[in-house]
Amino acid sequence: MKRIGFLNFGHWSEAPGSQVRTAQDTLVQSIELAVAAEEVGIDGAYFRVHHFARQLASPFPLLAAIGARTSKIEIGTGVIDMRYENPMYMAEDAGAADLISGGRLQLGISRGSPEQVIDGWKYFGYAPAEGESEADMARRHTGVLLEVLKGKGFAQPNPRPMFPNPPGLLPLEPHSPGLRQRIWWGAAGIETARWAAAQGMNLMSSTLVADESGEPFHVQQRKQIEAYLEEWNKHDHGFAPRVSVSRSIMPITTDTDRMFFGRDANSRDQVGQIEADLRAVFGRSYAGEPDALVEQLQDDEAIQLADTVLLTVPNQLGVEYNARLLKTVVDDVAPGLGWR
Repeated sequence: MKRIGFLNFGHWSEAPGSQVRTAQDTLVQSIELAVAAEEVGIDGAYFRVHHFARQLASPFPLLAAIGARTSKIEIGTGVIDMRYENPMYMAEDAGAADLISGGRLQLGISRGSPEQVIDGWKYFGYAPAEGESEADMARRHTGVLLEVLKGKGFAQPNPRPMFPNPPGLLPLEPHSPGLRQRIWWGAAGIETARWAAAQGMNLMSSTLVADESGEPFHVQQRKQIEAYLEEWNKHDHGFAPRVSVSRSIMPITTDTDRMFFGRDANSRDQVGQIEADLRAVFGRSYAGEPDALVEQLQDDEAIQLADTVLLTVPNQLGVEYNARLLKTVVDDVAPGLGWR
């Protein structure tokens, strides 16, 4: 059995055929797709966060709205770039969204990927400390977030407060118990996966990983997951870890599906230089009739180890199309793989 979620980047554009033409469109349709996905048996609604782009950027109002409109589906991010974040304010927002949803928030965070602008985090008021890299800054922000999510008091109360305080040091509010165990780290390579395990975060592995061996994408991702689980077992975090992988899985059952995704049936892994010092391997897309998808996905070694699979959706095709795509995966692909 596996949890099945969708991952929505929230693109909008005025390109011909786009059903998502404005920022309002992508926000409203993201809520509608989450509601529809819950109805067809999808387990999670996850959203990518990109700044300075015509994509989803501020996740917590969206997650809170989805939490208020749904009752079972997990809501989450995949991922928030911690270089841009005030961890204190983020903890308050995350606590509120989690409480509104009844404890369904799964918060994916990471050091971040290349963005639309140079050093975009500086426009948000952040800069690495002396001797820090931007990756170090992201991890520092993460450390603060993880600590305050424990709900322990740390702030000295005012002796003459506007409202009475409980005794002792004060924590951030609202605090949502259990959220600390639902933080995920988006790791690109084996060492960052080990670091995430040591910190007590779940592992979120995307459709690309650092090309560390030249092996096929799913093999390198499987080795990343194995390293993560090996490191996790060295620590006593008090809960069982979760691991997700993202995949582009497009069942072809209509002529419209074939028009959009038929060419992806012969997709292969690709290698690219996404940063000066980071060569990455991008996983292939899976496209075909449901029986063919079952056969292909059975050979994906990383999927076998993960407990959660996130399906990247072509959100610009609209809610109705994507809800049908997700239902086809749940009804016609997942049972053949033992996911249902």
